[in-house]
Amino acid sequence: MAEHSTIEWTDATWNPVTGCTKISPGCKYCYAEKFAERFRDVSGHPYQQGFDLKLWPERLEWPFQWKQPRMIFVNSMSDLFHDVIPDEFIAKVFETMERASQHTFQLLTKRSQRLALWTSARYALQPMPGKRTWPRNVWAGVSVETQDYVKRITDLQHVPAFTRFLSVEPLLGPVQLTKGHLRGIHWVIVGGESGPKARPMNPQWARSVREACITAGVAFFFKQWGTHNSSGRRVGKKAAGRRLDGRTYNEMPGTL
Repeated sequence: MAEHSTIEWTDATWNPVTGCTKISPGCKYCYAEKFAERFRDVSGHPYQQGFDLKLWPERLEWPFQWKQPRMIFVNSMSDLFHDVIPDEFIAKVFETMERASQHTFQLLTKRSQRLALWTSARYALQPMPGKRTWPRNVWAGVSVETQDYVKRITDLQHVPAFTRFLSVEPLLGPVQLTKGHLRGIHWVIVGGESGPKARPMNPQWARSVREACITAGVAFFFKQWGTHNSSGRRVGKKAAGRRLDGRTYNEMPGTL
């Protein structure tokens, strides 16, 4: 649990699961894997097992340690809907989020099909026999790094969440978002890739997503250029900054 996160769009992180496996091009230079593998075989370290997937039942109560409301990114070091995580454990994570209603939890996954199937079977927006009412403090999101993965958006649109969002990061190619793609979507994050092997982001790719959000009335958040700046030069994340066409975009759901 990180009380203060350096991720621009959240306040803190909570990892009841750590570790993952690669599923699409956005995973190629995974920051979480790189971090975790530094500590493989370090006795007693939380990442002694490296980036191998591990459940942490003892962490399920951690959000209750924070009394003041926070925006909490769930599983920044994993994917809650990974296919080997038991349904029962996912349910326990949701139960914690429901009980810790003072916080806002941000769920982000690349496993969009399981997200849609699992949540739709358990939750509904309105009271319904056999289903829980979706907790308003839980946001659901999917990652979309290229046009090949916009199909994840369709799965997300079937999730009975009150707030749905897209993380178009790392943006590795043009992503054309139509009004249909953005129907029922409340927030879009865009960012380039960082790290020593980062792939550059074409400014026009980011502009295209921004314009689609403006047209659809969806909140737009430009997180970072990444390792390469808007001219495609490798300058480092800090120097590249997070201004798009001279402006910082910090829009959040509900701010438009």
